[in-house]
Amino acid sequence: MKSSPYSPHYDKLRTWLKQRREESGLTLREAAVAMRRHHSVLGKMEQERRKIEILEFVNYCKVLGTDPHEGLEILIKSLETGE
Repeated sequence: MKSSPYSPHYDKLRTWLKQRREESGLTLREAAVAMRRHHSVLGKMEQERRKIEILEFVNYCKVLGTDPHEGLEILIKSLETGE
């Protein structure tokens, strides 16, 4: 299977990350400051313009106060069901 940042599996993870960020009350810029990254990096991750790297994903979850296992479960389910 060819990996792509535009895969529907990534879409599910992107949606989940954005929802978690919004629920945390952090703006994109605030989350980026906490991660010591430029806000455009996180924006691109959320907007399907950049692949989500695993270390960034875990760090982003940490900043948002959410469990990265939840996001991985979404990916696993998506891969298993093909949705």
